[in-house]
Amino acid sequence: MTFDLKEKRFLKETTLEARIARIVEPVANDLGYSLVRVKITQENGCTLQIMAEDADGRFNITDCERLSKEVSPVLDVEDPIDREYHLEVSSPGIDRPLVRARDFATYVGHEAKIELSDMLDGRKRFRGVIGAVDADSVTIRLPDVPKDTDPDHKLPLRLLAEAKLVMTDALMNIARADQEEFPIDEDEEIETVELGDVDSEAADGDNAN
Repeated sequence: MTFDLKEKRFLKETTLEARIARIVEPVANDLGYSLVRVKITQENGCTLQIMAEDADGRFNITDCERLSKEVSPVLDVEDPIDREYHLEVSSPGIDRPLVRARDFATYVGHEAKIELSDMLDGRKRFRGVIGAVDADSVTIRLPDVPKDTDPDHKLPLRLLAEAKLVMTDALMNIARADQEEFPIDEDEEIETVELGDVDSEAADGDNAN
């Protein structure tokens, strides 16, 4: 599948996360990045995590710093969070979230964990190998199913609540080869910039992408 900066994302977000995504995504797109996920956690009091990637699915420390510097003043103006928070901009990491049809297509043959927002075939959670993918659905092959039972389950993307890759040796080998070809930035010292009541910090996910 081709890289579309604005390709629809499929995941469950809170109202606030969805609002922040609408603020952040145009900024990321203008820089040539695609937004992966926005998530608010209680880490360090309150942390706003923003994941993004370039057309090759990479996002190094330089990219993190670049997006952080551009998005911080926009968030400062929009002020979507009514308390002090830390801003973390990162890569999706190795066992990355799968939020678009192209994510599943890229990792056909790899294992994924998927949770749906509604029951399908009597279950909401699926773990198996990614198979056929189209614009509206992904097929997951479940392991060790009873004899004479179809192991393939076609899941509508519109029902996705959360999906991510499972860390496997095959996935690690791909990440290792990619890192050898495209080394990450050697300087891991990231400056924390104070912007009003927001701590803006750029960090490169798992330092491998």
